[in-house]
Amino acid sequence: QVQLVESGGGLVQPGGSLRLSCAASGSAFSLNAMGWYRQAPGKQRELVAVITSGGSTNYADSVKGRFTISRDNAKNTVYLQMNNLKPEDTAVYYCNRAYLAPWTSWGQGTQVTVSS
Repeated sequence: QVQLVESGGGLVQPGGSLRLSCAASGSAFSLNAMGWYRQAPGKQRELVAVITSGGSTNYADSVKGRFTISRDNAKNTVYLQMNNLKPEDTAVYYCNRAYLAPWTSWGQGTQVTVSS
């Protein structure tokens, strides 16, 4: 069973930046596409960025041009660089497998709050 631990969230002003990290246990990490998901209060969880095992990326329209996903397979870690943050980016951010069904054991997530 893969375990996921997200970190790097915080409170930032509009226009600011944050870098999120997600450390995964287990050997399955490098074989799978990974995604960053977010869930805002009262809303469903949404997938905002994906990186395949080969390094190809894809983004939701709402974050395209502002967020960058990357991975380090040697460290079993996936990152999300978030620039030009907006209040509507406020959410709890999670990482998990993408394109296939997410692993059932979600991490605790990391809170991102964008506010002046």
